[in-house]
Amino acid sequence: MTEVRRRRVEDEAALHAGEAALGGGGVSTGAGEKRNSSAADSSDHVDSEEEKIPEEKFVEELAKNLPQGTDKTPELLDSALKDLPDRWKNWVIRGIFTWIMICGFALIIYGGPLALMVTTLLVQVKCFQEIISIGYQVYRIHGLPWFRSLSWYFLLTSNYFFYGENLVDYFGVVINRLEYLKFLVTYHRFLSFALYIIGFVWFVLSLVKKYYIKQFSLFAWTHVSLLIVVTQSYLIIQNIFEGLIWFIVPVSMIVCNDVMAYVFGFFFGRTPLIKLSPKKTWEGFIGGGFATVLFGILFSYVLCNYQYFICPIQYSEELARMTMSCVPSYLFTPQEYSLKLFGLGKTLNIYPFIWHSISLSLFSSIIGPFGGFFASGFKRAFKIKDFGDMIPGHGGIMDRFDCQFLMATFVNVYISSFIRTPSPAKLLTQIYNLKPEQQYQIYQSLKDSLSEVLT
Repeated sequence: MTEVRRRRVEDEAALHAGEAALGGGGVSTGAGEKRNSSAADSSDHVDSEEEKIPEEKFVEELAKNLPQGTDKTPELLDSALKDLPDRWKNWVIRGIFTWIMICGFALIIYGGPLALMVTTLLVQVKCFQEIISIGYQVYRIHGLPWFRSLSWYFLLTSNYFFYGENLVDYFGVVINRLEYLKFLVTYHRFLSFALYIIGFVWFVLSLVKKYYIKQFSLFAWTHVSLLIVVTQSYLIIQNIFEGLIWFIVPVSMIVCNDVMAYVFGFFFGRTPLIKLSPKKTWEGFIGGGFATVLFGILFSYVLCNYQYFICPIQYSEELARMTMSCVPSYLFTPQEYSLKLFGLGKTLNIYPFIWHSISLSLFSSIIGPFGGFFASGFKRAFKIKDFGDMIPGHGGIMDRFDCQFLMATFVNVYISSFIRTPSPAKLLTQIYNLKPEQQYQIYQSLKDSLSEVLT
């Protein structure tokens, strides 16, 4: 009898331990599951099935601790719109802050490339923080060590690698002439790898016996977040260096598509588009697509007239600063195109970039929204409405940039596939990294080749 009572006490203790590990969000289990829990305690792997797959109640507990941006409205604005129906109230709030963001974006563009790069970095950090904050709730519930510190360390390491790559690509010629920076340029990738290995070892040392699965899940969570956020911001910086037009036009297309899809859906939406986003309609999707293509053509035509937008950003050794002046390339020089329609011929002077802008607008209106659908599925998995509460009526920064990151990747791939030509600055950077005898060999080869061409 004493042995039976002892086993019963052990079973009850194991049950309470399992419930505590779920943060109070688990469901009660049967006697069979009690025995399984007791057996698990005696092994190296003690995570129960409830811990492997988050239960509905557990996810709901997480959602309660996360901010909901669309529910947050400034008190002054809330009192001014209190008599409006909720549908129109959300319309007004969303519209006001949309225009605030558009004006802010225009002001940043006026600030120049450096302002855009700094803004990209700040947006990247905020998006990462909003994604990681969801995992941080798991960290807080289970008391896992070092999750938040490791996440931010890996963010710092990945930014050192990617932003360093950009600096080497575009400013390598100048940096190589500074002796105290030459070491950082020559061994940039090795130093980046060393920094990552420090974080990797740190993570392994922080593993706790009872929470292996949770910790490896959060480790994967951090790396996927870095892949989505940091890599995309690196591509955005590359797009900016190709000329502001390759950044401004795609970003504006996504904004236009988002706004016009909302407008068409608000007034004419009847047919649901996708279950992940019940408010999205076919009418909004199609209307937003047509508006985006038209906007892209007109907006691109305007920007093609200004060197400030079309010239690649380069470092001038003479001026000792970045410059945005150039002779317009073929893409931004009007060309004659003959069109025949119903037997009638017409000649048009069009910038070749317009044809590329049509490709960009089609992607932003057809594929771009799937970035938003992906984010909607992610939020539904954790039963939250928004990633944050920074922008009233919109949610967090990630809620506004979910499609932008997908678009940035497409633009970068498009430029490298159809637009970009070999860069003399990048070739010089690689040559300067060679040994003197190798540089001399290249010099002799170029001298012989050019002599043959000139004669």
